[in-house]
Amino acid sequence: MFKVFKKEIEVAGKKIKFETGKIARQADGAIIAQCGETVVMATVVGAKKVNPEVDYFPLSVNYQEKYYAAGKIPGGYFKREARPTESETLISRLIDRPIRPLFPDEFRNEVQLLPTVISYDKENEPDILSIIASSAALAISGMPFMGPIAASRVGFIEGKYVLNPSKKELENSSLDLVVAGTKDAVLMVESEANGLTEEEMLKAVKFGHEKFIPIINTIEELAKECKKTEWILEKKDLSEVKKKIEQEFKNELTKAFSIKDKQQRSNLISEVTDKAKKLFEENESYTDLDVNYELKNLEKRIVRTDILKNKKRIDGRGLSDVRQIMCEVGILPRTHGSALFTRGETQAIVTTTLGTSDDEQRIESLDGLQRERFMLHYNFPPFSVGETGRIGTGRREIGHGKLAWRAIKSSLPSKESFPYTFRIVSEITESNGSSSMATVCGTSLSLMDAGVPIKEPVAGIAMGLIKEGNDFSVLSDILGDEDHLGDMDFKVAGTKDGITSLQMDIKITGITFEIMEQALKQAREGRIHILGEMNKAIGKSRSSVGKHTPKMEKITVDKKDIATVIGKGGATIREIVDKSGAKVDVNDEGVVTVAAPDEESRNIALQYIKDLTAKAEINKIYNGKVIKIMEFGAFVNFLGKQDGLVHISELANKRVAKVTDVVKEGDEVKVKVIGFDRGKVKLSIKAAV
Repeated sequence: MFKVFKKEIEVAGKKIKFETGKIARQADGAIIAQCGETVVMATVVGAKKVNPEVDYFPLSVNYQEKYYAAGKIPGGYFKREARPTESETLISRLIDRPIRPLFPDEFRNEVQLLPTVISYDKENEPDILSIIASSAALAISGMPFMGPIAASRVGFIEGKYVLNPSKKELENSSLDLVVAGTKDAVLMVESEANGLTEEEMLKAVKFGHEKFIPIINTIEELAKECKKTEWILEKKDLSEVKKKIEQEFKNELTKAFSIKDKQQRSNLISEVTDKAKKLFEENESYTDLDVNYELKNLEKRIVRTDILKNKKRIDGRGLSDVRQIMCEVGILPRTHGSALFTRGETQAIVTTTLGTSDDEQRIESLDGLQRERFMLHYNFPPFSVGETGRIGTGRREIGHGKLAWRAIKSSLPSKESFPYTFRIVSEITESNGSSSMATVCGTSLSLMDAGVPIKEPVAGIAMGLIKEGNDFSVLSDILGDEDHLGDMDFKVAGTKDGITSLQMDIKITGITFEIMEQALKQAREGRIHILGEMNKAIGKSRSSVGKHTPKMEKITVDKKDIATVIGKGGATIREIVDKSGAKVDVNDEGVVTVAAPDEESRNIALQYIKDLTAKAEINKIYNGKVIKIMEFGAFVNFLGKQDGLVHISELANKRVAKVTDVVKEGDEVKVKVIGFDRGKVKLSIKAAV
């Protein structure tokens, strides 16, 4: 019934298995990939007809994690997988980015790629396996895919590169890098690092690339055995359109790309576009999409030729020049920290809000429930590019926010030294190139303004590439048009000493390590320059948090006193909160965190806790309250919830016939600790007097 094809390869001591022919046979390509007990099913289907109104490649990648894969039932009311989590969205982008450039420009059929995690062993991560499985599904589908590709994760532990490290190993790694590409070139890099040098990062990329080449060979062997009939790709002859557009509009477009102001330039290009469409409106052989396609190609040739031959950029800068930068901090009166970062026509308002452990984000995943104390949210409203459009959080917002998150994370103080929860929000108010790197810079400024003791300021820069044959130019701090018309988007963030995050996307079939080396060197120079400009606004974190920030302090109590602080059914801790107005949190280790709106509130709560957990000291005098009268003496409460007995003989410097002759319930008295009897405290009023 089934014609099954299988392949197997060992990578980093673990077997990766590929199988096709048994499951999802109606898809154009379907692969079951397994590593350990983690299994991914990757399917791909392409539309057989092209939508004539589409002028782009409609590829959609939707990575999914099924909760049954880890033997879990989803939370929530409906108890089923709902909209994609942030992690699923990020991994979808991770798979999309190295695959998209490997389809021909003229291929515009809709393609849907669905990598699905159907078994997860909590040891072998499904993201790398999903990239590989997706590549294999495309390789056997018959579509015009110029792959296959493969991917590796690289760690850096005790000075050595580690291939596909486990989650536990990554905890001790100063690098978490994912690299993907073909046999000949790297197409995508995504990383988080702890201040590694440019040389160390480049070696990590090379290491990861070398290690995944055998996987590509295995996929190619599988494709030779079972690849479906190759799709016939029809290419429309647009030579007449190309020739006519170049004759009519080359001068006008050249003039447009000499205008530095983005809005003026865009308006002039729009006018040319309208003229070009009218030029062919009576010719039924060509559509508006055909005209627009060749017009964009002409724009590319003009900009790219000027950069390669004349070393001249759209806004007149040199290849390594960074646009003018302006930095301000403390721009908003009520936020805990705020900054305005402006670089040319790209601008971000970035705010910091500090909260308590109650504000930590709770994340449900296949690994279980996790908590995150650092959140960074990036917003890209349409007005930032002078347009109207949809408001919401899409893949772009999630991806750019995570990139900035990775760049900043290693510079944050530990929870032990600074117990706050952080929420950063970056509002992009203008955009013309690399708003994600503006977010990195603005976040660093905002955190310092909030009094967060970050280890080092962090800055980011976006690099571009124009490459024709062996001739190439690397561009620093790219504009939006340079990104759109160029061959590479290479983002580097870090401190003055090293890289904290690197993200690279290649739009051509790959770049050499020589180009990467130059881009990293040029990026470092730009990063140091930007850090210098940021330093003019604020060079280090403020010495204390602002007046509107919750005042937080930690004290440690004996584990035996945890129950005393909490009280029966939480009654005592609620009483502390009610009386002080502070938030109080106690963990299993006896660490008590007090967060209050002001110092007075914090001090009241702290004193209450200290009184509750203080130990009675011999010969020390305390204020107390009589809580119970007995024939043989009185019980007195002191040190919050601690009780002791004042024997009738210790009530006064004379013989006392009746306890109530000296004290009554509710009386405030001074008592002295005179001894201990099997854990009980012996008190004296006469000794205190």
